[in-house]
Amino acid sequence: MIEGTVLRTPMLPAPKLSALTGAEVYVKYENLQVTNSFKDRGALVKLASLSETERKRGVIAMSAGNHAQAVAYHAARLGVPATIVMPVTTPFVKVASTRSYGAEVVLHGESVAEAQACCEQLQAQRGLVLIHPYDDPRTIAGQGTIALEMLEDVPGVDMIVIPIGGGGLIAGNAIAARARNSAIELVGAEAALYPSVWNALRGENRPLGGPTLAEGIAVKNVGKLALPIIRELVAEIILVDEAHLERAVNAYLTLQKTMAEGAGAAGLAAMLAKPERFKGKKVALVLTGGNIDPRVLASIMVRELERENRIVSFRLTIPDRPGVLGTIATRIGALGANILEVDHRRLFLDVPAKGAKLDVTVETRDAAHAEEIMAAFAADGYLPVRIDPGAAMGSRSGG
Repeated sequence: MIEGTVLRTPMLPAPKLSALTGAEVYVKYENLQVTNSFKDRGALVKLASLSETERKRGVIAMSAGNHAQAVAYHAARLGVPATIVMPVTTPFVKVASTRSYGAEVVLHGESVAEAQACCEQLQAQRGLVLIHPYDDPRTIAGQGTIALEMLEDVPGVDMIVIPIGGGGLIAGNAIAARARNSAIELVGAEAALYPSVWNALRGENRPLGGPTLAEGIAVKNVGKLALPIIRELVAEIILVDEAHLERAVNAYLTLQKTMAEGAGAAGLAAMLAKPERFKGKKVALVLTGGNIDPRVLASIMVRELERENRIVSFRLTIPDRPGVLGTIATRIGALGANILEVDHRRLFLDVPAKGAKLDVTVETRDAAHAEEIMAAFAADGYLPVRIDPGAAMGSRSGG
């Protein structure tokens, strides 16, 4: 049903991710689909199943972005009117893309759950057909085609790690994978701020909510169809925090030279969070989507450089006289660092009347290089103190 319309995405070895995680890693690049996510599969299977009468009525969906784009794109191809309800917090790049396919976009609520309430109301008012993002048997079956392709391309996989939102993706792929290989392990990666499936499986009541990089899996309602499948076939759920999601997005970009949104990188984030769980195994990751806001991606890259001590900020205490800044700049150059930001601070009360504080942000090779620079300025008598790079670079914007 999807052959020839949905791309059979590549499944490739990732030696650099293998070195990073200690496992033998393969990546399924679903970010290469036309709408840049796996959602093309389930949306098409569901839309293709509609009767002529249902197509004329039109369809509606709620989504934080990727399902929205997939429904809008394939509905346009099939000549079906589409209305999409999206949370107001959805990244602009996803909203703009959905509109570009010709769908009517309604922005409502802070979360997918709030968007769902609006979606149900519009569905009833307009008599539209719901294309549910995860709680529909045809949608689930469409997503399961990923595992079929993966195991045809790399049949000896020990484990597949899949992001979890409402559960449709991992449910479909668990059924497909276990049908081909009953010994294969399925591991889910869920955002720590939205542990919906975790709570449902364990009977816990961890809080749900908050701004997450993985807005695509920031789901409060678990799929009723998916949950029993997950309970039976999925070996483990790993909760991933925001720092590991950022690391995973950055690793895909810098090591694999490919775009991953937060939800798309959740599987790799799980491996980074619990490397001992995967060490020595042949692991398949589904890079589920690449629809990330460029501004957010740029911020992630800079923050990762800070974590790796490749961007370092420090405060020097200096005499306030001509030529000192030039001397310090020359010294930094001689030490092999690149100056990114400089800010004089003369009004601190702990600074002598004839002195000043100088905040400097530099680009370094690594942590050892950063320590070498700090030691050099300490030896020069400037009393260097490490400071938060974000505070240093944002100091000019006070109001």
